[in-house]
Amino acid sequence: MQINQLPPHIDNPAAWLGPKISVNSDWQFTLHDAEIRELENAAKHCLELSSDISSINRVNFLLPTLSQRLRVIHERLIHGAGFALIRRVPVQEWSRELSAAVFYGLGSHLGNARPQNAKGHLLGHVIDMGLRADDPNVRVYQTHERQTYHTDSSDIVGLLCLQQAKSGGDSALVSSNTIYNEMRRDYPELARVLFDPIATDRRGEVPEGHQPYFEIPVFNWHHGLMSTIYQRQYIDSAQRFEQAMRLTAMHVEALDCFDQLANDPRLNFLMRLEPGDMQFVHNHNLLHDRTAFEDWSDPVKKRHLLRLWLSSPEARALPPVFAQRYGSVEPGARGGVMHTDAVLNTPLHPG
Repeated sequence: MQINQLPPHIDNPAAWLGPKISVNSDWQFTLHDAEIRELENAAKHCLELSSDISSINRVNFLLPTLSQRLRVIHERLIHGAGFALIRRVPVQEWSRELSAAVFYGLGSHLGNARPQNAKGHLLGHVIDMGLRADDPNVRVYQTHERQTYHTDSSDIVGLLCLQQAKSGGDSALVSSNTIYNEMRRDYPELARVLFDPIATDRRGEVPEGHQPYFEIPVFNWHHGLMSTIYQRQYIDSAQRFEQAMRLTAMHVEALDCFDQLANDPRLNFLMRLEPGDMQFVHNHNLLHDRTAFEDWSDPVKKRHLLRLWLSSPEARALPPVFAQRYGSVEPGARGGVMHTDAVLNTPLHPG
């Protein structure tokens, strides 16, 4: 395929280079004392109304001043560079319940929470459960191993760091728009095959009536925007299903090229999430990763992050094929792991 047969070079704020954007400060937002009090008061008010954190929403979680700043962050996520880091949430002073309520409430101003697993968890826990990543029914975030660059099944993914690992566990980001631009320029034939419907393993979380995998292209050009969906380990493990689309030698070469670019230090950058940091990432323009880590032997000190998958009512249009994974492509009501028999809930502890 000639380069002029592919979608055009992407020139927008989300097509960045890691070393250049990492030295900027406009993606870091430090909370002021008044904003922290506002978050704490809003969370306590909601918890007095109901102990069910999932009942919190942008209407009852009132943020008279901080809400304007969150509009700026939302704009940056959806139409800008695609990520933001909010610092100085006093999680070490607050209870788990209060920290979770603050995280959930703040997140509600960026999007609607979506279920993250077959148990209907709207509040996820990223922690080493002592599981093996090579088990096809285990998701890598439940282990201490490196995740590799991937997208989650939502418009926005949010993380709140409660505790760091003893070593490692850094967060990494790369622009999928930049990866596309690089492949378009240097490897157009390989870029072309990533518009094919690639099978990705659901890792045992299969909605009723669906295949144990979905088939969505890595690159999706729709309404003038490139949306990427990617998880290499799950693409590889989907080949265990006989009916899944077979990867050709060119598909494998293209996926290897994609991985090589994602791991290129010219493109990506690392950040260390400290206790009280909230990171939000736009999945359609960015991929995120977590380095392997060594944890503390004391279970009380284990690396632990809370996670939200958010669907923004103001998010971009997605192609219909995304409904295989997102259940719907309606902004504000799409994404997550959809199981009709799951009761939506917000557990305060892993499990």
